[in-house]
Amino acid sequence: MITAAPAPIISVVIVTYRSGATLGRCLAALRAQTAPSFETLILDNASGDGLAAAAAAADPALRLMQMDANLGFAAGNNRAAQVAGGRWLALLNPDAYPEPDWLERLLAAAEAYPQVRCFTSRQRMAADPARLDGLGDAMALIGAPYRGGFGHRDPGVIDAGEVFSACGAAMMIDRALFLEMGGFDEDFFCYCEDVDLGYRLRLRGEAVRLVPDAVVRHEGSVSTGGRRSDFSMFHGARNRLWTFAKNTPPVLLALTLVPHMTLTLVLWLAAVVRGEGAATTRGLAAALEGLPRILAKRRAVQAQRRVSSVQIARVMSWSPMAMARRRARITPP
Repeated sequence: MITAAPAPIISVVIVTYRSGATLGRCLAALRAQTAPSFETLILDNASGDGLAAAAAAADPALRLMQMDANLGFAAGNNRAAQVAGGRWLALLNPDAYPEPDWLERLLAAAEAYPQVRCFTSRQRMAADPARLDGLGDAMALIGAPYRGGFGHRDPGVIDAGEVFSACGAAMMIDRALFLEMGGFDEDFFCYCEDVDLGYRLRLRGEAVRLVPDAVVRHEGSVSTGGRRSDFSMFHGARNRLWTFAKNTPPVLLALTLVPHMTLTLVLWLAAVVRGEGAATTRGLAAALEGLPRILAKRRAVQAQRRVSSVQIARVMSWSPMAMARRRARITPP
């Protein structure tokens, strides 16, 4: 009699696109994990470099999903989530390298806080681990998302608590919840799709918890040409406006629309001064072109809202200096 293997507790999902040498380092870090039960799914977005296929051939334990076209980070994770076998989804960028107890620490947090169904990691810069790559994502009151703590020196001891949303580079979410929420918004392709999901979770009354002892080292934007590439600037400008328009509850929208548009203008002018105006302009134009579709989604999102504007505002960053300096916003549960 053949006994079926037990289902894994966690499905680690890695979406790759021309990820270069980082994928091998990421997979090596996963092989060193101390967690007892997890599977690894690689979804390759038609990279054409053969690296994902070679990794899967070398390790039969890996599950490879090979796409015929580049679906983007959002749709790629959605496809993988549909076939994942674990109760939990651990989303991991191919340029993020988890410490050996990363999954174990995330699972311990899930057991300690059974009411929480989404968790984010402490991210250190791969090139300079003494500095933070982020402590989840924060949201300024005027509707501008940013990586909390990005570029700051890692203080060592960090109290656990809630953040506005999880960073998609290294997060864990209940698979059933992810699927119930419709996963990431595939219109976003990549950039801000994690903030959009986190905002929708917040509107539904779900919490997102930072697990500071679940640590990864993150390169950042390896597959997209860097944080200031034309690709990154286009998608960042477009998706930031979509996130604001789609998710901001009515009272907050009325209070922050003018400040948000003023910030958008300031960021556009700064991009022009840096020589990045063309990509940013195209991003904003694409945002306006797609706005009717986003507003249709807004109606569905707001219809499912279970919390007030005041409750959302309480978990936002109110200080302009905190946003400018990318200070983390961690609140008690």
